[in-house]
Amino acid sequence: MKTTPLIAVFLIILGVMIFAYKGVTYTTRDKTMDFGPFQVSTEQKHTIPFAPIAGITVLIGGAVLLILSFKSK
Repeated sequence: MKTTPLIAVFLIILGVMIFAYKGVTYTTRDKTMDFGPFQVSTEQKHTIPFAPIAGITVLIGGAVLLILSFKSK
């Protein structure tokens, strides 16, 4: 089996996932106060957004690659 159609399908799936998730969220924990046996910490959520143009580019690139792989046969 040729690898070009597999890469194209992977790119299409990746483009759809970028549209579905819109970004990656992670949580960090910071120690704000340490007083003997007592500790106070805070949690902060951070989000790394995905640009919609990245999803469009990956999706169109996968579709073009898939079409070109079938035309070359």
